Amino acid sequence: MLGLFGDSHSLTFDDINKIYSHSVSTPTFAKKISNANFSNPDSQSTHDAYSVASGDTGYTDLASRTENDFASSDIDDEISSTYSKQSLLFHPERAFAKPKKKKEKIYSDRFIPNRKSSKLQLAFTEAHRNEENVDPASIDGNNPQELNSSEDPHFAMNALYRNVVLGYNPSQAKKQQGFQFQNLNLLRYNQNCSDKILQDITTSSLLGDLSKLPNPIQKNTRKIPKVPFKVLDAPALQDDFYLNLIDWSTQNILAVGLSSCVYLWSAHTSKVSKLCDLGVSDTVTSVNWAPRGGYLSVGTNSGEVQIWDPVKLKKIRTMTGHTGRVGTIGWNSSVLASGSRDKNILYRDIRLPTNYISKLVGHKQEVCGLKWSFDDQQLCSGGNDNKLFIWNLHSTSPVLKFTNHTAAVKALAWSPHQHGLLASGGGTADRTIRFWNTLLNTQVSYLDTGSQVCNLMFSKNVNELVSTHGYSLNQIVVWKYPSMEKTVTLTGHSYRVLYLAMSPDGQTIVTGAGDETLRFWQVFPSAKKEEPGTVKQSKLTLTDFDLR
Repeated sequence: MLGLFGDSHSLTFDDINKIYSHSVSTPTFAKKISNANFSNPDSQSTHDAYSVASGDTGYTDLASRTENDFASSDIDDEISSTYSKQSLLFHPERAFAKPKKKKEKIYSDRFIPNRKSSKLQLAFTEAHRNEENVDPASIDGNNPQELNSSEDPHFAMNALYRNVVLGYNPSQAKKQQGFQFQNLNLLRYNQNCSDKILQDITTSSLLGDLSKLPNPIQKNTRKIPKVPFKVLDAPALQDDFYLNLIDWSTQNILAVGLSSCVYLWSAHTSKVSKLCDLGVSDTVTSVNWAPRGGYLSVGTNSGEVQIWDPVKLKKIRTMTGHTGRVGTIGWNSSVLASGSRDKNILYRDIRLPTNYISKLVGHKQEVCGLKWSFDDQQLCSGGNDNKLFIWNLHSTSPVLKFTNHTAAVKALAWSPHQHGLLASGGGTADRTIRFWNTLLNTQVSYLDTGSQVCNLMFSKNVNELVSTHGYSLNQIVVWKYPSMEKTVTLTGHSYRVLYLAMSPDGQTIVTGAGDETLRFWQVFPSAKKEEPGTVKQSKLTLTDFDLR
């Protein structure tokens, strides 16, 4: 190949191209030719070029090379692939440049999700539009591809996003000459703006009337104070499970039997008045108001039932018939029922001159609980014989008998929210609250409370139940029905909570115990719908008078 130029001929770029056209296929050539200095061709550069072409062997015949002569390193491969034959023919100066190493791939553990299905181009294309970058005429509000919901399964969400976040309203598309993007709150959080957006979503007509959608689930924020807001001193309040010594009238007057006396406490004025005194030979064993609050019935240890006028503080009449103490009394609209230790229940009508109109026989031991249903058609009775009976006005025998309890049944309550639903509670050996369907003669459910059940009462305003307990917890529990989850547990009495009554507005309960105190608790909400978190004060006047 040296004979192509002659002995004194200087090596030029054209010469290099001719040489390269025959020998560029060898990687060694490219490596060595890059080291040759052609910027100033002289005899030394000519020798270097010849040496490169001949591979330091003195031969330029490529066919005489062996496989070992063509062996190259990784760097040779990279240079061979980078500086291709065609590239060096048109750009011979690249043969003099130093080769660049190929960048290594860097792998990371960051996961970049596929955003294809999210259609984020809607947000970013609209977000970066402004008056200077977009032609308003290019945005057509009547474009069927944008408004067709049959082809796009995400049309509703995309349209809602465009309407609220991007400020686009298709209902006014015909009126708009050009759509201008309004960056309301994109990629920025602000409490006031977020409230405005939520309001816009609610009032938006894009998807119809969204006001009919259900509100987000809110937690029950009703707060029940765990301490009584009022405590009255009630000396000589008996610690006897079989007695019923307090009752609250519809006229907002609380009657309390203390030893041989009955006291009236007005919730309006907190004034206390003494209704009667039975003397040293007798004691009060039960009190119960007439449904309208005009009269008070008083059961005595001698077996009498006395009717008193609370306004005139005068006894109207005395009715006999029992041979033992009258521990429980129940009124309906016209009939008064009294239960006694003599195991009998007597129906009485105070409009008639007779002491009683019928006698109900069924219990084998003392009758300690009586409650009329809200329709005045059924009377439930609980006894110390662990029996629960259901009576009506037309029979002297029980129409239903429930024998599931294993202790005395004093606690009884009819539900004002479900017709025929009755709750009953057992004594120390039983400790359960049981629910009955008196229309189907079946037990609905039961719950073991872990302590003696002394009283039960349904709320008038919400579907909840309050129970008071004796041995051994001495507590008050508010339950949700039918889940029977505890709403709150109230403590404060040091003796069994044997007595329970509810205010006429259904918000306040009063409890009595052998610790000779009456405690007032605000546990139920008002019958009117109120905002969550608000606590409406009861009509009771907070004074410090007691019942002494």
